Amino acid sequence: MRYSDKYPLSQAGQPLSQQECTDARYNAALGSGEWAPFNSRMDWEIARWAKLRGPGSTAFSDLLSIEGVQEALDLSYKNSGELNHIIDERLPSRPKFHRREVVVQGEAMEFYCRDIIECLRALWGDPDFAEDLIFEPERHYSDDDEVTRLFHGMETGKWWWRVQKEVETETGQKKCTIIPIIISSDKTQLTQFRNKSAYPVYMTIGNLPKHIRRKPSRQGQVLIAYLPTSRLEHVTNQASRRRCVANLFHHCMKHVLNPLGKAGRHGVVLTDGNGAARRCYPILSIFVGDYPEQVLVTLVKTGKCPVCPAERDGIGDLDSILPPRDIGPIRRALRKVKDGPLAFTKACSSVGIKPIQDPFWLNLPYVNIYEAITPDILHQVYQGVFKHVLKWIYAACGEAEIDARCRRLPPNHNIRLFLKGITHLSRVTGTEHDQISRFILGLLVDIRLPDGLSNTRLVRVVRSLLDFIYLAKYPIHSSETLDAMEEALFTFHENLDVFVLLGIREHFDIPKFHFIGHYRTFLELYGTTDNFNTEYTERMHIEMAKEAYAATNRKDEYSQMTLWLERREKIIQHEKYTRRCRSVRPGIIKPLPCLIPLRHQLMAKNPTRRAVGFDELRDKYGATDFEYVLARFVIQCQNPTFTRAQIEASASSLHLPFYGVAVFHRLKFWSNDAYAYDPLARQVVDSIHVEPTRLDKYNNPIPGRFDVALINHKDGGPAGVIGYCAARVRCLFSLPPAALARWFPQGFPHAHLAYVEWFTPFSVARFDPNSKLYRISPLMSQNVRQASIIPITLIRQSLHLFPKFGAVAPSLWKSSNVLDMSSIFYANPFSDRFPYSTVY
Repeated sequence: MRYSDKYPLSQAGQPLSQQECTDARYNAALGSGEWAPFNSRMDWEIARWAKLRGPGSTAFSDLLSIEGVQEALDLSYKNSGELNHIIDERLPSRPKFHRREVVVQGEAMEFYCRDIIECLRALWGDPDFAEDLIFEPERHYSDDDEVTRLFHGMETGKWWWRVQKEVETETGQKKCTIIPIIISSDKTQLTQFRNKSAYPVYMTIGNLPKHIRRKPSRQGQVLIAYLPTSRLEHVTNQASRRRCVANLFHHCMKHVLNPLGKAGRHGVVLTDGNGAARRCYPILSIFVGDYPEQVLVTLVKTGKCPVCPAERDGIGDLDSILPPRDIGPIRRALRKVKDGPLAFTKACSSVGIKPIQDPFWLNLPYVNIYEAITPDILHQVYQGVFKHVLKWIYAACGEAEIDARCRRLPPNHNIRLFLKGITHLSRVTGTEHDQISRFILGLLVDIRLPDGLSNTRLVRVVRSLLDFIYLAKYPIHSSETLDAMEEALFTFHENLDVFVLLGIREHFDIPKFHFIGHYRTFLELYGTTDNFNTEYTERMHIEMAKEAYAATNRKDEYSQMTLWLERREKIIQHEKYTRRCRSVRPGIIKPLPCLIPLRHQLMAKNPTRRAVGFDELRDKYGATDFEYVLARFVIQCQNPTFTRAQIEASASSLHLPFYGVAVFHRLKFWSNDAYAYDPLARQVVDSIHVEPTRLDKYNNPIPGRFDVALINHKDGGPAGVIGYCAARVRCLFSLPPAALARWFPQGFPHAHLAYVEWFTPFSVARFDPNSKLYRISPLMSQNVRQASIIPITLIRQSLHLFPKFGAVAPSLWKSSNVLDMSSIFYANPFSDRFPYSTVY
């Protein structure tokens, strides 16, 4: 990895002065005492539990009212009211919410908002972020000649670099720090009944690494407003109602974001958690939302692209992709509102927008709202393009056959099995579409289409769409991966008319099909899609809207919700402060994002079963030749130079001085997150199950599970299939220490071993050019599966297999026995990003 100089010939991001750090000011506000304003650690921990994990306020007060409880715990509060008083009066906080009222055609509505500059000041000054803040744009390259550019965080995109130049040119200042403001909004349901909804608006900044922004626990996003949710049903004319709703949205958003105008032009001095003061220019860079939000913000009509001026007819074609709209003519048209309604409407119509008075972004500096509408993997891809294609697949292939094949897929750690099928699912979430995308290609490789039509183009459509999805989700991109993503998009459109031939569709003029053609532009402008994923907003809704509403009495709920959120924020901020006081977070070298974090193997400290005999290994685990294969392995380790014939001859005479081995039922793979509070925390990312059939507590049999793994059998590299082979793991075990001491007196380097049954090697001859899947079969010799014992360190990952179903899925196959009954399989690269980046 090679970096260019950071922003050249300037002092971008340089501090103006050094002031007192945030923690010092925070400590002075609290008063004396290690746990101030609480009396002791227990006093604080119980308060934290009550506000973050505990029951409702009434239940907590009832608990403390039990005689002796408050005295025994030595608490500084006797009920929820007193605890709330301590939190409200003595804990420093982020800005408070203020109630505002707006009247639309006689209906008065309230909305709650915060001062966005004060929210920015609190976010920028959080000591937890002081070491992670990014102050200037960068250009990253993967080669010394600086030809192949890399994109990941916002600082590596072209937008930040361009705006840095514009601000320095217009202000004449050199010590300028750009703060890319990221706004996201999405209306969400608060209740399943009564149709109660909320309209939260969140803010974060591009100066925070995306690893922090995407974690709600880090508080990298701030709720800045609850917008009105009224449908204005008293306005009877539908066209007038739609205009009123749009004007209401822009009026409220203008009130919330208006302070960014002055701050973006003249700058505002902000102090980070370490006390360094900088002149910062907060500039709206990204607005995150689904399609209804996008057309509302950009003033375009539903059915059109919110980015470019493509016509509605033919919008689904790849050649309809145009550069983003020029904001200049649109600004001039919007300012004609002073010329009267007719002139204003005509001017807006001439530039292809709706006549909305005073949109919130009109007077914000350095903003082109049509460049701020970013890709949305959740709504555009999973809940848009993939959802449509999936329905067309059901129509083409038949729901019964699709469900039958779903029920016969083998298990894998990263694959969710839909044992009742997928066609009957209702209200399918983006997460479920993600899970379905991981195996849908395997259902179609050899499926039969109506009227004898070849399934080649259908397979190409699905394969290219999956390639596009997986590439679009990469956490780091290069020029090559962006080219590959565009090539996948071209192949997708080239074969899409298979659904026309099948009589399922007449056209593909769907805005979401059009928008994915803009992905490369936005990836180069703002970095990878995980910088602005709407899944983060969906996750924020749980705490910032749904849980907040659940804590109210359902009357005048917003005043209670905002107060509940303020108290919760104070507790979380104080929790972070006490954590910093108790321990110094070690300095960590923050690595660049990578496709695959470094993985480590993890075995249980103690075996699942301490002694499993050879007969049981053969009958229950399927390790049919365990004794002979183990003897062969021992001879090979003792005599690395022996030929195969010598190994075979010596193995037949080797005596095994034991009758069983210690067996393990799980091999796990874990990685850690350098941006977590605890950088040593482990996260399991893959696992291999090796379990025989067993009975549950009701004596019902639970089928055995023996997963397939990818084995490095001949010096395989970090990517590709050369040197690798698939094998089914039948047993994970360790040898008795006495036997190891006898066989290897100089020591044995492997703590755990695996008995595996091989599949045929990956080869170009067995590569399907349409699905781009490798075809493999069990490796047989004289009708016996070839097996070996290997060190588990040669296992790179689990590997999911698609069975070759044929024209119709065999009725005898089940998910639990398909690996035994099928004779041909396809290696699945879509179970996770790791196999996609290595097997593909």
